[in-house]
Amino acid sequence: MDLNRKIIAILESQYVDYVGFADLATYQDELARYGGNIVKGYRRGISVGLVIPDSIVDQLPERSDTNVACEYRVHGYEVLNQRLNLMASSLSSYLNQQGYRTLPIPAADRTDQENATPTVSHKMIAHIAGLGWIGKNCLLITPAHGPRLRLISLLTNAPLKAVDSPLEQRCNGCDACTSACPVGAVKGRAFVMGESREKRLDFQRCQAYFEEMQHTGKHAVCGMCLYACPYGKKKESDAIGEVTLI
Repeated sequence: MDLNRKIIAILESQYVDYVGFADLATYQDELARYGGNIVKGYRRGISVGLVIPDSIVDQLPERSDTNVACEYRVHGYEVLNQRLNLMASSLSSYLNQQGYRTLPIPAADRTDQENATPTVSHKMIAHIAGLGWIGKNCLLITPAHGPRLRLISLLTNAPLKAVDSPLEQRCNGCDACTSACPVGAVKGRAFVMGESREKRLDFQRCQAYFEEMQHTGKHAVCGMCLYACPYGKKKESDAIGEVTLI
């Protein structure tokens, strides 16, 4: 069994929904923009995704209901991120035992709290790995589940087989996420590699909305740009119930 298949087998046993392998050789500068020297030298990335249940996402228009907000925050965010962190840790240990270097990137922690930037963009790794494209809502959009998933990344020097090219964006003229944003933070601009996030998202306006909810004692939950995406609502039947492997 080759190394790719072994990794897939390990992750399948933990009920993952998405696994992809990215060639990072030409993206070193892009990765180092936020991660700095710690991420340099890793020529492969493993992207792993868990789908958020529709039963949780489809209730988001009623997120003012404490039960809806709690379900999304706990089971649609915190628990999935915990599971992803454990998967990355166990996979890192396996590759280390095989003699390879690894760097597991935390699922949701921010290294720059003010600007909400992580060590490495999980959606960028997933995009390079061919799992989807980055949408106007600044989220990874998959053909089968839209943006309804959580991601984690593992950087490594293991000689993994990677995809040849990322998926091209399919948002085209759709502005569902722009219309759904309660504070108008999503600008409706298509993703361009290397372009700053601020071209597509008014992060400060988005952040202020969450802070306002916190100050009023509410659960800081939105997710409307995730809920509204047509690719999340319209499932591709042949992908349901199977692990998407790239």
